[in-house]
Amino acid sequence: MDAVTTRIDRLPVTAFHRKLLVVAGVGWMFDAMDVGLVSFVVAALVKEWQLQPLQAGFISSAGFAGMFVGAALAGLLADRFGRKAMFQATMAMYSVATGLCALAGGLGTMLGLRFLVGLGLGGELPVASTLVSEFSPARRRGTMIVVLESFWAYGWVLAALIGYLVIPVYGWRVAFLLGALPALYLLVLRRGIPESPRFLLSQGRADEAEDVVRLIGVEDVPAPRLVSSAADRASLRWVERVAQLWRPPYLRRTVMLWVLWFGIVYSYYGVFTWLPSLLSAELSSLTRSFQYVLIITLAQIPGYFSAAYLVERVGRKWTLVSYLLACAVGAFVFRNATSATDVLFWGSVISFFNLGAWGVVYTYTPELYPTRIRGTGAGWAAAFGRIGGIIGPYVVGLLLPSWQTTKEGIFAMFAAVFLVIAVVVSALGEETKGGSLEQIAPET
Repeated sequence: MDAVTTRIDRLPVTAFHRKLLVVAGVGWMFDAMDVGLVSFVVAALVKEWQLQPLQAGFISSAGFAGMFVGAALAGLLADRFGRKAMFQATMAMYSVATGLCALAGGLGTMLGLRFLVGLGLGGELPVASTLVSEFSPARRRGTMIVVLESFWAYGWVLAALIGYLVIPVYGWRVAFLLGALPALYLLVLRRGIPESPRFLLSQGRADEAEDVVRLIGVEDVPAPRLVSSAADRASLRWVERVAQLWRPPYLRRTVMLWVLWFGIVYSYYGVFTWLPSLLSAELSSLTRSFQYVLIITLAQIPGYFSAAYLVERVGRKWTLVSYLLACAVGAFVFRNATSATDVLFWGSVISFFNLGAWGVVYTYTPELYPTRIRGTGAGWAAAFGRIGGIIGPYVVGLLLPSWQTTKEGIFAMFAAVFLVIAVVVSALGEETKGGSLEQIAPET
């Protein structure tokens, strides 16, 4: 390992780390707020625009199509041009496109704008988690990434509050504006975040990497030991970066991550995109369904912090497997929940463990690849997952009007998906707790 990366791994958590976590986390929160708002907006648009369930499903799927493209492109570009540049560009695209959604006059326009929002959002998440992972001390990396992911819960809580308090009174257009305006201000804050020193080293830019490490509180950095092939690695074509994901020693990791990402995205967005609409049909009240979703969403917050605690004690692999199995149990029981108490309890169980699992997924993914392909690996795993995000809401939209036992069948399906991905992670996953990024995935 280089002296620079060794010192980063041994650092305590400093004021810089806290600033990075907040700046990246608030962006994560706005991303979540947008995704959450769509589920409430769709429920309102079904009535205002007289949409069929399948048409409503297209609105969510358009965003996930954008996420697929955005995650794949941003990951590649982050490995070529740097994490910081994509950190800024993805947030800018998300902010502008979200604001324009408030002006949509019909389904076609909304679909196009949601695709653009997805481009920014899909690129933002893997790039942000990669950047924070590369700055984090080794013994606190898991906790920091799960705490970063916990901002997703705050975004969903804000979305639920807006859905419950704003949309019924002021309409869905105001909801989109509320999501876009604060995100623009975040762009100003992000200008102060430096480039990842690990990325700079991989590009042969040792002096700049040393300057960044001094900036975050390490004064006595010895001259880094440069790897002779750094310049060659920096010039890897995108095809070569992607091809390396499918060669030993990364083939097994890539298969595991792609199955994991597809399953967890399919289930998460299939459940939570349609939850307000499903509960609205069952409760015969849009406002009451929003209230239930708000309560269920609040369970995400302790779910994240429980995972943040366990991920550095139990480890990534078995924390993730146990949370996925708990999701399977929750979804299977929720399918027969009829009373308010059962709906809220088992809905909260799914919410608690599903979002805790997400925190571990974002910790685990960038750890499994070396710096030269870390953005590509994380981005393409996330991109493949977004295919699940496209299909999930679409499948639920197909089933809603035609399946007699709609809720029972839908949640039995999601329980099966959670079970399958838990088995795959158990069989193919490996533990990364406490290791340096260079030890887990050495440069070759």
